Amino acid sequence: MLVIETERLVLRELTEADFEAAREILGDARVMYAWEHGFSDAETRAWIAENIARYRRDGFSYLAAVERAGGELAGFIGPLVETVDGERRTGVGYILGKNFWGRGYATEGAAACVDYAFDQLGADEVIAEIRPENSASRRVAERLGMTARESFVKIYKGKEMPHLIYIVTKDERRARRRGRQPQTTDFARRD
Repeated sequence: MLVIETERLVLRELTEADFEAAREILGDARVMYAWEHGFSDAETRAWIAENIARYRRDGFSYLAAVERAGGELAGFIGPLVETVDGERRTGVGYILGKNFWGRGYATEGAAACVDYAFDQLGADEVIAEIRPENSASRRVAERLGMTARESFVKIYKGKEMPHLIYIVTKDERRARRRGRQPQTTDFARRD
């Protein structure tokens, strides 16, 4: 089982037992505004099942982001396989419950996942697919040293949804990390 630990979060694989907490987050249209709707119970169950399948297929996907202090599920953050115009690329994604916005959890967890992608998966670059109007997610990507370099249109539920592709390369990430304190990220595979 993949576990990534940061100073304030434990990122661990999702299980079906996470459904109740996940439905509160994914069912909130304010949280899911980039999708333009909150997920139904059936969509939440399917989303959890898809992530569990990705762990088997890819070895990683969205992880449950659990607060160390209170043990509450704050959201979902993880390294991902993203498909852009038919090409599989290593990415990072983050979805936090509204109660956890503005605490720096998205940046903290996503930074650990970017480092995991470079240090453990051997990625040369990491991307983030972000809707242009999603300014909060864009700010997180920028704090990670990512810049918008590409765009594409994703079809979701029959609707065209433009996305920006934020990218950071391994060399850019290394340069950004130089001169900073070592990160308190711990990667573990607990099988």
